[in-house]
Amino acid sequence: MSHALTGVTIFDGEAMADGDTVVITDGRVSAVMDRRDLSPAMPRRDLGGGLLAPGFVDMQINGGGGVLLNEDPTAAGVRRIAAAHRRFGTTGLLPTVITDAPSVMAKAMAAVRAARAEGLASVLGLHFEGPFIDSERKGAHAARFIRELTDEDANIIASAACGTVLLTLAPNRVRPELIRALTIRGVIVSLGHAEASHAQCQAALAAGATCFTHLFNAMSQVNGREPGMVGSALADSDCFVSIIADGFHVHDATLKVAIAAKRKDRMILVSDAMPSAAGGPDQFELQGRPVTRRGGRLELDDGTLAGSDLTMDAAVRHCVNHLGMTVADALRMATRNPAALLGRGGELGRIAPGYLANLVHLGEDLTVREVWTTDE
Repeated sequence: MSHALTGVTIFDGEAMADGDTVVITDGRVSAVMDRRDLSPAMPRRDLGGGLLAPGFVDMQINGGGGVLLNEDPTAAGVRRIAAAHRRFGTTGLLPTVITDAPSVMAKAMAAVRAARAEGLASVLGLHFEGPFIDSERKGAHAARFIRELTDEDANIIASAACGTVLLTLAPNRVRPELIRALTIRGVIVSLGHAEASHAQCQAALAAGATCFTHLFNAMSQVNGREPGMVGSALADSDCFVSIIADGFHVHDATLKVAIAAKRKDRMILVSDAMPSAAGGPDQFELQGRPVTRRGGRLELDDGTLAGSDLTMDAAVRHCVNHLGMTVADALRMATRNPAALLGRGGELGRIAPGYLANLVHLGEDLTVREVWTTDE
C-alpha cells in the first residue's frame, strides 16, 4: 500500500530536493516528486510546510528519558531510551555502554540483541565507550573499571551478534594488531579518551580505525610540535569525527575551526545523551556518583562534565543558530554521515527510492513536529 506526504520542503540527505512530495510504499521511500504528478487516486497527507528530513542517526546515546543503559541493561531499558529520543527525531541509534564491569557489558549486549529481536529496528547495534581507554583522559568514566583489551575481550566484542558494534578505545593502550583483528571482523573502531600521540593515532588508523569519538573532549590536544589526537583527526582526510554541539563540551569558535578543516561528509553529530536528556530528571546516579543538571550542563560533584543533556534536533539547531552552518550541512551531520560510518548508507540517512521511510518533520525553527519510523 502506497501513500504520499506532500506540501513540504524535502532534505534528501544530500541537498534540498526539487519535489515537495515523498511517496512511501510498504515502509520504504518509493519516489520523491512534485505533488502535481501524483495519481489522483494516491492517498496523501499535506504536511502544511516545514522541512522533511531523514530520521536522525545517533551513534552515542548513553541514556534518555530517565534511563541509563549501564544501570538498566535490559531490553525494556533499551526500548525506553529509544522511545525517549524518537520524540526528538532520532530513528536510528547505538545505545552506548560506558566503561564498566564485564558483566554489565555482557548484559548490554544481551539487551540490545533482545530488543532487536523484538522488532526494535531503530536500535542499530551497540557502542562500547571503553573500558579500554586511558586513565589520563577518563573524563567521567570510573577509573576502577578501566582495563587492557585482551584477545578474549576482542573475540567477545566481535562475536556480540547485536547488530553494528562500535568500540571507542585508546590508541595508546591497544595494540594495532588487536585493532586490525576487530575491524576485520566488522567492529567499527573509534579513537577516544586517550593522551595519544600523532604517531599512535596514525598506527591505529592504518590498522583500520575509522573515527574519533567526541572530538576535543577527553583527548590529547594539538600544539605546534605534536598534533595529538585532535590534530590527527583533522589532518586525516578520510576518518570521521563526532562532535557534541551543545555549547558546553566545545567552544563554538573551536567547532568552527574543526568544521572548516574537515570534509563535510566526515563530520558527525552525536548527543552523548544521559538519563536527563529527552525528558529525564535533573539528577541521576552514574555508577554510584551523583550527576546534576545545571543550566543544561551535566556535572559530577567536582564539576567534571558527565555526558550531555542533548537531543539530536537541538544539536542541529545549535549548528545552524550558533555555528552559522546551513541547514543542509547541519542535517547531513545528523543523518547521511553517521549512516555512512555505520555501514548503513544504503538504507538510512537519505530520502530516496529504496531507503527506509524513517523520517522527521521539522518546523521552520527546526523543532520536531512529527516522526515516522519502521519500529514494530
